[in-house]
Amino acid sequence: MKDKILKIVGSSHIPLSRQALEQALDLKSSADFIAFDKAMDELEEDAELIRTRKNEYQTREQSGLIEGTLHVNRRGLGFIDREGMNSIVIQAKDQKDALDGDTVLVRTWDETGGIVEHTLKHAKDHFIGTFMGTSRGMRCMLDDEKLRNHLVTIRVPHDFKAVPGMKVLLKVEEYGSPLRLAVEQIIGHKDDPGVDISSVLLDHDIPLEFPQEVLNAAQAVPQAVTEAELQGRTDLRGVVTITVDGDDSKDFDDAVSITALEQGWQLKVSIADVSHYVTEGSVLDQEALRRGMSTYVTDRVVPMLPHVLSNGICSLNPQEDRLTLTCDMTIRPDGTVQQYAVYPSVINSNERMTYNNFNKILDGDPDTCAAYAYLGSLFTDLTACAEKIRAARRSKGAIDFDTDEAEIIVNEKGHPVDIRKRVRGRAERMIEDCMIAANVCVADYMNTHHIPCLYRIHDEPKARKLEQFRRTAFRLGHPFVIPAGESITPKRIQDYLTSIQDSAEYPILASQLLRCMAKAVYDPKCLGHFGIAEEEYLHFTSPIRRYPDLVVHRMLRKYAFEGCDSAREKEADQTRMTELAQQCNSRELLTTDAEFEVDDMKKAEYMADHLGEVADGLISGVTGFGFYVQLENTCEGLVHIASLANDYYTYDEEEGCLVGSRTHRTFRVGEKVKIKVTGASKENRSVDFTLASQNVPDRPSRPYAPNRSNTHGGRSGKMRSRGSHGRKY
Repeated sequence: MKDKILKIVGSSHIPLSRQALEQALDLKSSADFIAFDKAMDELEEDAELIRTRKNEYQTREQSGLIEGTLHVNRRGLGFIDREGMNSIVIQAKDQKDALDGDTVLVRTWDETGGIVEHTLKHAKDHFIGTFMGTSRGMRCMLDDEKLRNHLVTIRVPHDFKAVPGMKVLLKVEEYGSPLRLAVEQIIGHKDDPGVDISSVLLDHDIPLEFPQEVLNAAQAVPQAVTEAELQGRTDLRGVVTITVDGDDSKDFDDAVSITALEQGWQLKVSIADVSHYVTEGSVLDQEALRRGMSTYVTDRVVPMLPHVLSNGICSLNPQEDRLTLTCDMTIRPDGTVQQYAVYPSVINSNERMTYNNFNKILDGDPDTCAAYAYLGSLFTDLTACAEKIRAARRSKGAIDFDTDEAEIIVNEKGHPVDIRKRVRGRAERMIEDCMIAANVCVADYMNTHHIPCLYRIHDEPKARKLEQFRRTAFRLGHPFVIPAGESITPKRIQDYLTSIQDSAEYPILASQLLRCMAKAVYDPKCLGHFGIAEEEYLHFTSPIRRYPDLVVHRMLRKYAFEGCDSAREKEADQTRMTELAQQCNSRELLTTDAEFEVDDMKKAEYMADHLGEVADGLISGVTGFGFYVQLENTCEGLVHIASLANDYYTYDEEEGCLVGSRTHRTFRVGEKVKIKVTGASKENRSVDFTLASQNVPDRPSRPYAPNRSNTHGGRSGKMRSRGSHGRKY
């Protein structure tokens, strides 16, 4: 009925009344009219149909409404961003019940102004609040600064006793003005160790505990492999196999083994067969889908699966039989894959290796080499094979940005005591290359055999963003040239990064170029991965901590190993993949945002201990209200335009710089400056700098030619890019 209604309305040149629709549908029975009324109500509720002032109906497209995500700044001003067009500005009074991050339909009255007509989807159904003592008694302040001026009412339980500093999780009962909230959970006192990070996680809908029924289901899973479970599996227990992970890792979901051949190598990547234990539709599966993936923050991991599984039977612990799926690859001497096979297997890992010890072996540390000598030539063979795989990947144009990622060290109270760059050695890169090779092979298998699954896709960067980067690179003395008529390719980007790798400007340029890249997402269609330079790619190697990998395993089992040939089931599974992709993409976004926010919070907390100190840094971003400076330890702070006391500065959006009106002094991305730490707010996740010296030359340090589009514009905030805690490949 809905489809028929939309087709009729969509094909009409004028809005239609309900009576006109009833006639067009030729409704006769009472059941028809009941179905019609229900369909109309639902279509209007979902804003698929828009009612005019004359009580006539149009489709969303016919009404001229624009769908987008509402972004609200701290002053309450809203924006809807549009690719290649001006943003739509929405005043606070015109946002109705919409909040920051909501998906909305907007009606515009000119090129840049509009009003929210309908909220399609609220981004959040909960918020974090902190109780504070005031002259009028206890008051709950929302942690989200964007809601500080919003009219809010909060309902508390009858026996609830608030104390100053108590943090609570608030559930939305009704959107609008006022925004009606209710206390759902006490998180703890704001100064208690770990409460700050717990608040961020809960604010991003990342649950800290598993429901009891999920824990019970996990406890019921046997913690040893039985003989019956070995049926139909290739026995690899006699093959020398190792896992390689970080020193603190407890869940090992990938293992490797290698055999040198006369021409090349036989590389086996064996992945924990989580799908054997987490069956589709079970309470374990439902909770894993709800979480989407594990979340890695400063002092903890919030796992996708209960620890009894992720650290137990699903983890490839050494000297224990474990069920796996193996991608068995024959690698040519040039690092390309000659042939591969994917099959269910059983392994018994010989050793739980760490990246630290592996790197020591690569560096020739005599004690470490002696300790693992019993593994024979595994390390030399793996090194030779992985380096050839990497060379083959690079020749295809696979991009390695190698940007700096922070390692935040905290004490027993959760307070940051040191921040340094995370070291990524040869061993980390080698294992990454092996995992990527397996992901590519499995993607090829799934696509060739038309098996429903989730692919990892990555679109090429937008031309507009590349043009902005091109101007930045030129200003920094490292031109990024794309010959006229030629398209951008991964190899061209990688060649450019290689050419500037030893320059002082590399960190900034690599970070800026990374921001030009599209976001990688999950999709049921095999659309290729630009950054990895592969036409077929998916995630197969981390089913303990990523739900899409678990989906791939499950579909392999069903259609490849168990031989399901039902066209009806395949069609149903393919349809289901769209829903799963949306859920996994949504969860990945929340997880990434939470990880970013925790990092920002801990960096601000760390810098609060260093007020008044002076340090060297690089300008990492320029906006209309100042410029950001990144320090050697990756901490970033804002030099506000108001603190530049020696001149009046305006923002040239086209040139991407601040310009002094008297001195013509410019501040650009990549410029070295000396700053003084003047402020840091853990609550606002912000750090403030000033220039250590306000002295500037009477003449500009280099000529400035103002562009005619000179403007005070620019509302973009701090821009960040970093690795993804083991989820990179």
